[in-house]
This record gives sequence, structure tokens and C-alpha cells, in this order.
Amino acid sequence: MEIVFRKKPKKRLKKNYQKPPKLKKNMNKNLKSLDQIIDTQIGELGSIERSEFEEGYETFKLGQTLKEARIARGLTQEKLAKKCGMDRHYISKVENDVKEIKISTLQKIIELGLDAKLQIAILND
Repeated sequence: MEIVFRKKPKKRLKKNYQKPPKLKKNMNKNLKSLDQIIDTQIGELGSIERSEFEEGYETFKLGQTLKEARIARGLTQEKLAKKCGMDRHYISKVENDVKEIKISTLQKIIELGLDAKLQIAILND
């Protein structure tokens, strides 16, 4: 038995096909950066609303980082919870930014559950 691969025939454009209109050169002037959107929607840097937003983002980032590390190691929430002696629901709440977490508990999850080390740094903005 012989298998032969053939190239697909090129599709021809229909006679009624119209080219899309060319984009205007100055269309970028209406685009906004993410910082500009956040300033408009949440508030300027230094405002209470912006500070709360930034703080919430940091805890969200922590949960996402834990989730990505767990998945990279091929662990389910259930397996991770068993490895560090916790409930699966707790792991879920931490990953989904529903539950605040103590540093000692975070260290336990990372060291016992993920077989890694927790490293904390203080950075100047």
C-alpha cells in the first residue's frame, strides 16, 4: 500500500471579491496604553482606588504563580493538597484569590507540595 500526499489546490478568489480598505496611517493616535486605560477606569497612581487595585493584582499574581507551578509539575489541586496536608478547597481558594495566605502556609505549600524553595525579595520601585 502506498500513501501519496498531494498539495491542496490553491483557492481562487471569486470574481466579486473586493480587497479590504487600506487602514489610515493615523489610526494609532486613538490607541491607549494599558496604563492609560487603568488611569481612566481605576484611578491615577497614588489614589486609594488605584492602590487597592494594585494590591489585589499582586495577590492575584501569587495565586496564578502557584497554579502555574502546580500544573507544570503535573499535580492536581487534590494531589498538591495531600502532599502538604491541606484541603483541596483551600488550595483552590488560594489559587483563585479568594483566600489570603500566611507566609508560613505559602512556604509549606511550596516546599512540601511543590518541592521548591520560597524566596522573598524587597524591591525598590
